[in-house]
Amino acid sequence: MNALIGQLSLLLIATLLPGFSWSQTTPLQAKQELVRSNGTEPESLDPALSETVNSATIVCDIFEGLTAIDRDGKVVPGVAQSWKQTNPTTWVFTLRKNSTFSNGDPVTAHDFVYAWQRFLNPKTASPYASTFGVFLINGIEVVAGKKPPTELGVNALDAHTLEVKTTVPAPFMPSLVASQQFAPVNRTVIEKLGRNWTRPGNMVGNGPFVLQEAVVNNKIVLTKNPRYWDADSVRLNKVTYLPIEDSNVDVQLFKSGQTDMVYQTPPGSYASLKKAYPNEMRNTPLLSIRYYTLNTKDPVLKDVRVRKAMSMVLDRDILAQRVTADGQIALYGLIVQGTEGAAVGNYDWATWPMAQRVQEAKVLLTQAGLKPGTKLKLMYATSDYHKKMAIFAASEWKTKLGLDVEMESLEFKVMVKRLHDQNYQIGSDSWAVDYNDATSFLTVVQCESEQNTTGGCNRAADALAEQGNQQSDPEKRAALLTRAANLAMEDYPLIPLLQRTMPRLVKTYVGGYSDLNVLNRIRSKDLYILKH
Repeated sequence: MNALIGQLSLLLIATLLPGFSWSQTTPLQAKQELVRSNGTEPESLDPALSETVNSATIVCDIFEGLTAIDRDGKVVPGVAQSWKQTNPTTWVFTLRKNSTFSNGDPVTAHDFVYAWQRFLNPKTASPYASTFGVFLINGIEVVAGKKPPTELGVNALDAHTLEVKTTVPAPFMPSLVASQQFAPVNRTVIEKLGRNWTRPGNMVGNGPFVLQEAVVNNKIVLTKNPRYWDADSVRLNKVTYLPIEDSNVDVQLFKSGQTDMVYQTPPGSYASLKKAYPNEMRNTPLLSIRYYTLNTKDPVLKDVRVRKAMSMVLDRDILAQRVTADGQIALYGLIVQGTEGAAVGNYDWATWPMAQRVQEAKVLLTQAGLKPGTKLKLMYATSDYHKKMAIFAASEWKTKLGLDVEMESLEFKVMVKRLHDQNYQIGSDSWAVDYNDATSFLTVVQCESEQNTTGGCNRAADALAEQGNQQSDPEKRAALLTRAANLAMEDYPLIPLLQRTMPRLVKTYVGGYSDLNVLNRIRSKDLYILKH
């Protein structure tokens, strides 16, 4: 085998086999630099304030928690080299001794204690505080300001041993603590610089990369962190993130060679792009949903019959096959395929013929006293993708129920704030689980959860979830969590639309990309540039 054939063979293996990873024999490009699209501007690079996937992707390049999610979506050691569950509600993590911050300070168990207390401190105002705090002893009380952060169920037994006390048996804890909110942060730097600590030149992390440059709505540039404990395994020297919201522009930049990875292909383009770029098109089913969230306190939508009618008439099959047309799966419940800890949910009417669904929906609107011509407003994040989905939904509600829908396009960060402020009527939203367990999906409908933007909740469903979380028996736990999810969805707080996939174009010379990552955690640490 001559050298050229050998190189081409390795390149083919790297791009076609999900399990392929870099080794010393893989021919690499001398210039190890990657340009990847990020979909939008991250709302924050502070781990405690990070909320969206767009932010998490970058934050997880700069910081590393006790554990991490590898290229195939599996939990692997991070700062913790090992862990064990010493009793149903206690986990002990043993930290490696060679982990340091980018400024050279050692990472210790005390840094995790500080970071977690800061994360749940109400003064930090993290949008994820109660979402994750519910699993830690005194977590909810700390978030509510009823107990000081020092009483949180996390303790440094010594410099390299961290003890975590949970409110319920939490088999998913190793996956949960891979979330960026649980990453260690440098107390000295934060207390010295305040809000300015996340700026280039100031930011101190402990991950494989450091923040080099950040230009709002232009680019974020990371460079390799030579002090990272596993720096020898990091091949890339530079990663540039582009906040491109227009997916058509994203594809054009890819075609012209200005990006190496598209964030997501435009709706309706999957088939043609796959035909044109068969080796570059990648598509992974995710533990993630697309949905329309409904403001249950709105005068028009406060009646559950209205919310149910609106959900019934949306044809998810047409949406999946003709509008987005990128492999997403029609969805009629909160829990999706591949989720651990609960079964996939489905409404009884989901199997009815559409004519029967429309007839029943009209009856519901009549009972609720809602007349044809009623005006509604649908808010969505600025992008061609969300616009096409919104046009479809507005058409369905108009033609089948006579409802007039005004569409409002907003910058992503503005839309997220409007959702949290409940300053909306119908909002386009999505949810990607932070860890593979049904409890991560339930957080979008539960009471007192910051991720619940609907204005309502079902406390009976919450009680079932609590019963499930107290169970050590996996089957009993799953049965209770399934009932909890189904009961919550009977209130129609949101309209599930699709189980997401992530169709994107990736250059064939980008090695380390896997089609098995259902969590969509694509660490730059796992990527490299093949010789081309």
